[in-house]
Amino acid sequence: MFTPEAGLFFALWSLPVSLKKYLLAPGPVPVPPNVLNAMAAPMIHHRSPDFVELFKGVKEDLKYLYQTTNPVLILASTGTGAMEGAVTNFLSPGDKAIFVNGGKFGERWGKILSAYGMQTVEIKVEWGRSVDLNDVKAALDANPDAKAVYVQASETSTGAAHDVQGIAALTRNRDTLCVVDAITAMGVTNVPMDEWGLDVVVSGSQKGYMLPPGLAFVGVSDKAWAFNERSTCPRFYFNFAKEKKALEGDQTAFTPAVSLIVGLREVLNMVKAEGIQNVFARHERLANATREGLKAAGLEIFPTGTPSTAVTAVVAPDGIDGQDIYKTLRTKYGVTAAGGQDHLKGKVFRIAQLGYADTFDTIIAVAAVEMAISTLGGKVNMGAGVKRAQELLVVK
Repeated sequence: MFTPEAGLFFALWSLPVSLKKYLLAPGPVPVPPNVLNAMAAPMIHHRSPDFVELFKGVKEDLKYLYQTTNPVLILASTGTGAMEGAVTNFLSPGDKAIFVNGGKFGERWGKILSAYGMQTVEIKVEWGRSVDLNDVKAALDANPDAKAVYVQASETSTGAAHDVQGIAALTRNRDTLCVVDAITAMGVTNVPMDEWGLDVVVSGSQKGYMLPPGLAFVGVSDKAWAFNERSTCPRFYFNFAKEKKALEGDQTAFTPAVSLIVGLREVLNMVKAEGIQNVFARHERLANATREGLKAAGLEIFPTGTPSTAVTAVVAPDGIDGQDIYKTLRTKYGVTAAGGQDHLKGKVFRIAQLGYADTFDTIIAVAAVEMAISTLGGKVNMGAGVKRAQELLVVK
């Protein structure tokens, strides 16, 4: 006998099944379940002994991640806030600064510097290429009064990496800082702050840290702190000297993002358990399998310079808009990747392999790209990319 309840059951049963979602964008990234559970615990007060004890451990473990003996500042901010602070806390209006502009975020360094009245010397790099160290040296030689070089370790918009170790070697014996945006590099690839002589290194929580957006981190060398004492830029919230003083007392200068710091403790425990060099090796293995798999599928990897370990930018096949690939991945296959930015919009799409990523995230990414391009009528070597990625990722 047909009943209203049976009718409701069949109506619900016939509804289309929702796509399972896969977040493979270069930030935000998936958050591990144990981290989510930790952040769901009851709130604690940020001036209580419980928070102080938590904060003590976190600030020490950040040194492990940064590979530095100096304190790492913790800000309630996005990465761009830390980038701004990396200008205002070390330079004075009218100072000269060199910046590498090889993508959307290199361009951002120039915009921040200009906003605070700095003289800028731009090293223009074709998007997708890595900066030539000879060009950096030439800029430094031509501008001996330059106070800093600003650069990305990983240019998220193009999938290219810059040789920040080489740049630091050029600035080490000059009265010039090496300031690095490591927002998609920290916790993904080796950026040993002290060993390479990096002076200011910024990062953000929604990338290799496997956290939601909302935290930014800044490592500062002794050399950079001396610059801070001379800096006259106006600042209030992003006052690094004030944050350093608060850090010494196991606190932040202003109200911290408490739940995110609770999650950060879990993330840093995971990093220590895996071992930092193993973390780097895992990301490199996934990045290599992604690139080689997509090439086997008949696609072209965009960067012509050193590829980033964090994100792979892929050239859209002839006759297909890269934005359509990005949208088809999301709407037909449940995979959220990223499109191209600025003049690369429609020409490339981007797949990330950072943070809480493993073998099967890579297999999903390559398979989904093959299927999305096929859906759009493009030419792709269906299955060849997945096969190649599997060959590179199989445990032997």
